Formats: sequence, structure tokens, C-alpha cells
Amino acid sequence: MKHNFNTDYDINNLNDKVSLYGWVSKIRNLGGLIFIDLRDRSGIIQLVVNPDNSCYKIADEIKNEYVIYVEGKISKRENVNSKLKTGEIEVIVDNIKILNTSKELPFEISDNTTALEDTRLKYRYLDLRRKSLTDNLKIRHKITMITRNYLDSLGFLEVETPVLCKSTPEGARDYLVPSRINKGAFYALPQSPQIFKQLLMISGIEKYFQIAKCFRDEDLRADRQPEFTQIDMEMSFVNENDVMNVAEGLIAKLFKDIKGIELKRPFLKMRYDDAIEYYGSDKPDLRFEMLIQNITDIFKDNSSNLFQNTISNNGIINCIVVKNAQSKYSRKDLDKLTDFVKQYKASGLAYLKINDEITGSIIKLITNKELECLKERLNLENEDLVLIVMGDKKIVKNALGALRLNVAKQLKLIDDNLYKVLWVIDFPSFEWSEEENRYISCHHPFTMPKDSDIDKLINDKANCYSKAYDCVINGYEAGGGSIRIHNQDVQKKMFEALNLTESDVEDKFGFFIEALKYGTPPHGGLAFGLDRLTMLLTNTDNIRDVIAFPKTASASDLMSNCPNLVNQKQLDDLKIKIDSN
Repeated sequence: MKHNFNTDYDINNLNDKVSLYGWVSKIRNLGGLIFIDLRDRSGIIQLVVNPDNSCYKIADEIKNEYVIYVEGKISKRENVNSKLKTGEIEVIVDNIKILNTSKELPFEISDNTTALEDTRLKYRYLDLRRKSLTDNLKIRHKITMITRNYLDSLGFLEVETPVLCKSTPEGARDYLVPSRINKGAFYALPQSPQIFKQLLMISGIEKYFQIAKCFRDEDLRADRQPEFTQIDMEMSFVNENDVMNVAEGLIAKLFKDIKGIELKRPFLKMRYDDAIEYYGSDKPDLRFEMLIQNITDIFKDNSSNLFQNTISNNGIINCIVVKNAQSKYSRKDLDKLTDFVKQYKASGLAYLKINDEITGSIIKLITNKELECLKERLNLENEDLVLIVMGDKKIVKNALGALRLNVAKQLKLIDDNLYKVLWVIDFPSFEWSEEENRYISCHHPFTMPKDSDIDKLINDKANCYSKAYDCVINGYEAGGGSIRIHNQDVQKKMFEALNLTESDVEDKFGFFIEALKYGTPPHGGLAFGLDRLTMLLTNTDNIRDVIAFPKTASASDLMSNCPNLVNQKQLDDLKIKIDSN
């Protein structure tokens, strides 16, 4: 049965007879007149029931969140509500029918609700009635439709890939699914469709995409979920710029169609090493300055143990300059910043307050010559605050990168209506894993090294860079990808670099290695995180706000009470025993 949404009507529909369905958002009895705010997913329209109406008694019984059907005529509203799309009109009700009643709600259906998130997640089906969340789902839908139409116009085919896959543990931890038919064997849920989309390139599909469900059993945070969705794409006969150009076009179209924002193209490109050097992160937020600056050389002749121990141990001394901020940070505030950087394994935080008389935690250790060098190098002015971290390079960069963001948020230096998009390129092929005591793939083991670095795969891993690229928006990694290895000899060398034996390779990737032998085209691709993109386009910092039925930080669903225990018969069928320890 066809029926219109509430907001399909406006002042141009005066005197039209309409039939409406929805939920009662609010009901008011004002001197005999009953006013009902009827809500559906499109918004609210006001209903008016007169005392002499035959359905008045029914209307008087209605409570919030009852589901009703009404018939009536559109009339001009006496007091216009500019906050509503239907604020110029109301419906004079002729007939009303209660389709269903509602229990008293556990929290108010309102965008400014004070209900705890756990309560809202337990009753998520009620939480989704709130306009803000409904609007988020609408934008998510719009993103997927724009994506499909855009990629279709470029000749891409949408192809589904399996959800029950082979476990290939060379990334995050897999979610495993036991097989009843193949006793003792397991499927894995895909962390991404990586291998399958490469196989599609070998199959000759040439241009593939998919709105793909992915799963990773990892620690969660505000912008991460155990199951998430990717806008996944792969192309044959392309280089890095070809892939980035297609991806840029999609991002630009999304921002234009959804936010009305024209993004400047081509997007800025920044080498990974430069991102780490100046921003302390491979996902730099460019909405404000405050770059990390290296001042190690200024203290090379300083006799203080503090500086000399750092330099002699191949450490670095870096800082950020917070303009016009020295009076905004008390000693107590600076102690809190010190505690903050210690969370990132920094040994401490030194500071200088710039004024006519320079003060600070290390002022007695610095010579006049060094102070003059600092003033010139850092372009210091009165009221500036210099925050200094020293030690291991990786720790220093990571700590200052986080501190830079923390201070910017505290001082409200970030314009939430500003969007800065860039590509971070030339990623390292490998990163050192303290946990595994070996080099592991920075992205994944199918990422093509730069042509000039193929010979470094075995003997110079620390200086081997790849044809990989990440799209960063306002300090969030919105997506990433790479050109893939299509040459079986290079792929073999990559596995050797990762210390994978022939037996390991055969066990984990044997079917894929066999496929590479049958005329694999050069290819590459990229995946955008749909959840994170929706976050950015809806101006929320909580990924649960853009997913219909999300999990908590402990990977549980409070609404359906999962994960849950299963009965013994199910375990027996799978030949699984639970270790009570």
C-alpha cells in the first residue's frame, strides 16, 4: 500500500485530504483542543483534534509512542514553527485509529536525551527513533547509493565475495567459525576481501567493487567495531595515481552531494616519513598548525646529563610551540600534560614559557646561546609555550603527535566545519613488531614495494618502501590501499622477507600462489571504511552513532545479549569442549 511520509506535505497542499501513519511523539490537551505531534522517519507533522470530533474520545486515550492512523485535511497553521519542515501546516483530523499501544519508555525519545549509552544500546530499536540517528542512517544510505552509481558509471562490477573463508593470520586476529561437517576444521570471517578481489583481477573482471562486511577480533575504541563495512574496490592495469584519482572522485562527489562542499583536487600528497616527522602520525590532522620540530642539534654541546644521555643513545629532542598559550597552562595543567605523554611511553615532558623573562622546567639547563637558537629556530614570541619530549624517536613522535591533538582540542583550535583531505603515500613495507620480535607487513604481504626497493626486501627492510597510500580526512584514516604484487617471484621474495617458510606459505596462501602463475595482470585497489566515512560526514566522533545495531567496547550486543552460551548439543555436534579454566 502506498502512503506518503509526513514531510511530503507543505503549504502547497492546503485543503488536501491525507492519510497518515506514525508514532505519537508528543500529545497536548490545550483547553479541549488536542494537539498530536505525529512522527515517522521523515519528521513530524502536527495533528489537531477538535472537541466536537467523533474520534475525540479515542484521541484523548492516546499516549506517547502509540502507533496511529489518521485521516484529515491539511490546514494553515496559526503559529508557524520554523524548526519543522512542516511548520506552516497542520492536519485537522477527521478520523483516527490506534494501531498499537506502547509501554512506558525506558528513556525519552529525544536528541538531547540524558539516558546512558548502555541503556540506549539495550533498547536500540527505540534509540533509532531519535531523529539524529535516523538522519545518520539516511546519510549512510545516501553514501552507498552515490558510491554504487559513481563506480557503475566508471564500469565497475559489484561482486560479492565469501564470508566463510580460510584463516590467513597475517594481520589482526581472525574470528573463527567451526565446521560441523569437517570435524576439527574452521572457517574464518574475512578481515577484508583482499585475496578474493585479487583473484577477481586474475579472473579478468578488471574493475570490481563491493560494499563488504569485514570482521576483526581486536581491542575496540570509539571509532572501531568488531564487524565493520568497507567500500572495497580493485582495478587492473593501473598505477598508484590511477587508483587515487578514482578514489578522489568518489570522495569529492560524496562531499559535494551530501555536505555541499567542493573539495580542492587533486588532494595534497604527503610522504609517510614527513607525516611522522612533522605530525607524529600517519594520519595527520591539517586543520591547525603546531608542527613537531626537531631541536636535537641545538643541544649537541649541552653538558647536562638530560640532553647528553638522550643524544648518546641515538634519541631525539623534539617540541611543539603552542602560540599565545603560556598563561593558559598552570603548573597543574602542565603536570596533566606530562601524565598524558607518559601514556605514550614518554619519560616526561619539559616546557618553556616565553615572556620577557623565560621560565620553565629546564631553563636552568639551557645556555643563553641555546635559548637564542631556540628563539630563532622556533620563531618564538612572548606568550608562547614550548612543550618538549626527548628519547627514542618512535616514542617521541608518537607522544608529541598525540599531545598536539590534545592541546588543540583543549584550546579549541580545530574548526569542526573545516575539512582537510590528503593522501599519505610511500609507506614502509615493514614495521617492527616487539611482540613477535620480527618485521611484519605494514599493510599486508601482497603490497608491491617501490620498484627501486625490491632488492631491499631481504637485507634492508627498515628502508624498504611500498606503493601504498592512505586517504586521511581530518586526522582519520578514511581509507587505504596499494598496488599489489602481481609477479610471483616478487611475491616469493616478500614471503621470504616475512620469514614465512614454504610450508607456511603453502598452508596459508597456497591456492593464491597457484593463481598468480596464470597470467596475473598488474593491479591495485583501495578500501574506504563506510562507518568512518559516515562518521565524518555526520560530524560525530562515535562510530556507534552511524551503525544500526552496534557492539559495545567489550564487543557485546546489549540488546540481543550476545555473545551468549550455546547448548551442549550444539557443542557436541561441533566436537568442541569448553575449558572451564
